[in-house]
Parts: sequence; C-alpha cells; structure tokens
Amino acid sequence: MKIKTEYSASERPNEEQLKTLREKAVQSLEMLKTKSGKGNDYLGWIDLPNEITDCQLVDIEQLAEQIRKDSEVFVVAGIGGSYLGARMVIEALKHNFDTLISERKHPVILYAGNTLNADYTADLLDVLDKKDYSLCVISKSGTTTETAVTFRLLRNHLEKKYGHAQAIKRIVAVTDKSRGILKSIADKEGYKTYVIPDNVGGRYSVLTPVGLLPIAVAGFDIRKLTKGALQMSEELLNNADNENNIAIQYAVARNYLYNQGKTIELMVNYQPNLVYFNEWFKQLYGESEGKQHKGLFPASVTNTTDLHSMGQYVQDGQRLMFETVIHVDNPKREINIAEQSVDDDSLNYLTKFSLTDINHKAEEGTRQAHLEGGVSQLQICIDKTDEYNIGQMIYFFELACAISGYMLGINPFDQPGVENYKKKMFALLGKK
Repeated sequence: MKIKTEYSASERPNEEQLKTLREKAVQSLEMLKTKSGKGNDYLGWIDLPNEITDCQLVDIEQLAEQIRKDSEVFVVAGIGGSYLGARMVIEALKHNFDTLISERKHPVILYAGNTLNADYTADLLDVLDKKDYSLCVISKSGTTTETAVTFRLLRNHLEKKYGHAQAIKRIVAVTDKSRGILKSIADKEGYKTYVIPDNVGGRYSVLTPVGLLPIAVAGFDIRKLTKGALQMSEELLNNADNENNIAIQYAVARNYLYNQGKTIELMVNYQPNLVYFNEWFKQLYGESEGKQHKGLFPASVTNTTDLHSMGQYVQDGQRLMFETVIHVDNPKREINIAEQSVDDDSLNYLTKFSLTDINHKAEEGTRQAHLEGGVSQLQICIDKTDEYNIGQMIYFFELACAISGYMLGINPFDQPGVENYKKKMFALLGKK
C-alpha cells in the first residue's frame, strides 16, 4: 500500500502545523502500542492478526465447509460492525453477479438483523421458505433490538422448517464468551458458538469470527486475509521512521484538513465492488470520531457513476470536504475496446486503451479537476482487490482511525450517542 497527499492551492500545508500534528500522531500511536490511552480496555484488535491461531482458522474453515454442503443460503444476522466488515470483504472479492452464476460452489450470503423494516424481513422469509439455509447470529449482548427481533423470527422459522433438533445444527452464535442473553440461549440450545473477545469492539471485529466465518463460507481465503493484516500491523507498529508510517501520514493529513475547516471526508472509489468498503469505513470512522461535537463526517461516492450526480456538487458546491480516493492498480479481469472499420460511434480513438486504462484516466482527470476546484485529495493505492490487500486495508484504516481519534482528544472505542435512540425507542415501546 502507498499513500499520496495533494493539497489544493487554497490549502497548501503549513509545515509548522504539520510538524505539530505529526508529533501528536506519534504520541497517539505510542499510546495505542502501550495501551495507555482512553478506551484501552478495547484495544484487543491491535494484536488480533498476530494472535489468530492455526487451530482457530482450521475450526472456522471446517465449519464453513460443512455449511457450504448443507446450505444454499447463509444468513448473517447482525448490525453495524457485526455484519459490515464481513459484507465489505465479501462484496469486494465476489463476482459482481455471483447470484446468477449456475456453477457457484458456495451459498448466497444474505444479511438480516440490520433493519426493523417488515417488507425486507418478510421478503427474506419468502426466499428462505424455498431454500436450504443456515444462520449465523452475531451480537455480544443479544439485546440489540434489530438483531434480537430478527433472530427470534429466523430461529422460529428454522425450527418449523427443519424441526428443533435439526435447526440447532444450522445455527451458529458469535457472542460473548460468558454472559449475555444470546450466550445464555446458545448454551441452553447447544448451538455452535464463537467468541467475540471482550477487548474488541464491534466495528473493529472483522478479523474475529464475526467476519472470518461469513467470509470463509463465501469461499474466500481467510488465511490470506489475516496474512495481509499481519503484514500491515508489523509495518505500522514497528516502523521507527514515523514520518514514513502511512497510518500516521493519513491521520496527519486528514486532521490538518479538518483544522482548515473541512468538515466532510468523502471516500471515493472507482470500483462498484467497493461500495461496501465505503459503508464499513463510514461506520468505523463515524462511530469512532463523532463525539463531543467533533470529528469529520464520513461520506462516500462510487465513480465514475457518481460523477454524474454528486460530482457536480464536489466540483462546484460549498468547499466543505476533501476526498480520500482508493486507487486500485490492477483489475481481476480486463476488457479491450475493438476497432471498427466504420467508426460510427467515434470511439476508435480508445482502441489503444483497455477499459481499466480508461477508468484510470477518468480518475486522473477527476483528480485534476477537483484539485483545481479547491478539493484536496488523499490517495490510498493498492495493487488489486484480493484477500491479502483487503486485509492490509482493514488494519491500516483501523489503526489510522484510532490514531485520529486520540489526536481529537476523544475515546475512539465507545459509542455513547448510539444509546440515546435506544432509550427513546424502548420508552415508546413500553419496555420495562
């Protein structure tokens, strides 16, 4: 991975301010490494890539293989970090139209427990009536309303469809190791369980069974994923030359622009299969930094599609934002433009380019236009979207997020504001 920073003419960096921010970022990284900062009881994710054992991976892989044999559909029931990490990885790696491929060798992954919408849930049950399926329910406490309600509905559906004894074999619970409603139900019923470590919060949990089991069921290599995360953790945590530490560089640049009055970070990609990477990023940074009336608002676009909608605002609207662009050097596949003897669509000039070349030129042209329009840009460059590179990105963005949070003076590992809507909702529903 590489990072590139380009400031617009109106935001040329002040070196003294950058130096101060670098010092703060280095201090923040040291606080993370020594576990001496706010929320230090939720820093288990820092060591996860190094602590995942071969025994754990084998167990997950074996269960995933059994689920693939038994099920046409695998339902992941969770909300927030309990599903976004897995979905981000799966969407980035899968064939864009995998549900229409007849020779598929793994179940369709469907997501539930992330909404209270009746239409979505009823439509899901319509599908599950006709498909063999297994269920993974993910919740530390078991009391998150969206997931708990959906689990009750799906649990009852499984028992009616397969009988109680067979339904038990089709349910996996990923939850707390010793307490909580879901843990109690799982123990009573005899579900297969995996543990969410006490010291890992939901939005930092993709490298635990929360993410690894669905990713493995979807047919992807969780060993390469964790290897990428391990390599990135070693690079970032052991880099003595802090000025060349890309997590520090990213945290410094985004905090510098925040101090210049930018209130929005626009995450940009040029690949449709990275849409859920944007969603994972927004949850990770929004829930980590949005406290005490501080923090950048995380937003996203997928280009070139959104250049024909949001692109107008980015180019000519209020100067509220900067862009962080995910640049992918190499596609999984390539398409070339064939020359035609009659150039009736006037596209023969493109025949010397591949479709990826054209996409990259669109990205470069957009970069130049937005810089000229006063929009600074950070660029994160990866080789390709495979398990190894996605694993690197997971750890990079997690660590940079924690550094940025400490630089803001907040606790990046709690989410007190999330509880407010729950209290109001429970009161309206009459919960005792």
